[in-house]
Amino acid sequence: MTTPASRIDVRTIAPRERHALIFSTFDALSIGQALELVNDHDPRPLYYQFNDRTPGQFEWNYLEQGPDTWRVAITRLKAPHGSDGSCCGSCGG
Repeated sequence: MTTPASRIDVRTIAPRERHALIFSTFDALSIGQALELVNDHDPRPLYYQFNDRTPGQFEWNYLEQGPDTWRVAITRLKAPHGSDGSCCGSCGG
């Protein structure tokens, strides 16, 4: 497994700040780098947010699955659409 570039233990972060921090940290990853997320419950709803926000750009692997601690490696697989200056034209950008 790839050593995570970042590790966020959300148990120590105010709930209203968690997702913004997770997504900004993920956005800063290079291709192939991973973010390790630590939580006290299954972060499955976050998986669905990642899938809506960054489809095809990440891999989600459970490192530990409870019952008290959940750890997930979220790996960047590819750059966001258009980040290399290219555009397919369908987005109007």
